[in-house]
Amino acid sequence: MLRKSVNLAALTACGILLAACGSDDGSTSQPVVRLNLASRPVGAAAARMASIADPYTVTDGSGNTLTFESVQLVMREIELERVESSVACGDDDTTVGDDDSDDCEELEFGPVVVDVPLGAGPARALSVEVTPGLYEKLEFEIHKPESSDDAAFIAANPDFDGVSVRVTGTYNGTPFTYTSDLDVEQEQELVPPLEVVDAQATELTLLVNIDNWFRTEGGVLLDPASANDGQPNEGQVKSNIETSLNAFEDEDRDGDDD
Repeated sequence: MLRKSVNLAALTACGILLAACGSDDGSTSQPVVRLNLASRPVGAAAARMASIADPYTVTDGSGNTLTFESVQLVMREIELERVESSVACGDDDTTVGDDDSDDCEELEFGPVVVDVPLGAGPARALSVEVTPGLYEKLEFEIHKPESSDDAAFIAANPDFDGVSVRVTGTYNGTPFTYTSDLDVEQEQELVPPLEVVDAQATELTLLVNIDNWFRTEGGVLLDPASANDGQPNEGQVKSNIETSLNAFEDEDRDGDDD
């Protein structure tokens, strides 16, 4: 199967993905889930995490400073799993057109490059029509593209050949580029379940806490260059990335769990 290559940040014009997205007041002609991405919430919580200004700059108690200029992930098989589903999303029998397809709603097959927003609050990633119901899980893969399966994607995105995570910025004033081949499935529990109803848009935010990516367990900032392939902090940072994501309903789109 030829997998499409798109940049989710470019899909804010929801008509690309569905016929009727509806207005910002939540009214639609069809039930819709709007997936948003955020690296930090709006308001007091954001002020505690970092300055509101973009790019995103964080510090530690030792005076180290890390500035994020861009953060990109490769994702695929983004799906919502219905409450009391009899199968797990991603199983062969959950593809569209099969008898069990109602158990999981496919938001985007991918792989796709996701630009994580660095300003405070979420940014719209995609909007998709789904079947009304209760959904208890958001599932997706942070995916390392490989030539054997992802030739078309790699041709369109050569910087991501074997790379699932790419970060640029400065550490104590020195420019860096961090890349990772992290390849892992993510299963985000939605508590309470996400309720999708007729003629309404439901806001779902995936918060990517990049503040913790390049830190020790004690909170000291790490030089991202020390976490590249084969470097001493590679494992620590991969683990930090894997545990940094949290999905929740976010009807007011402030980046905080409603």
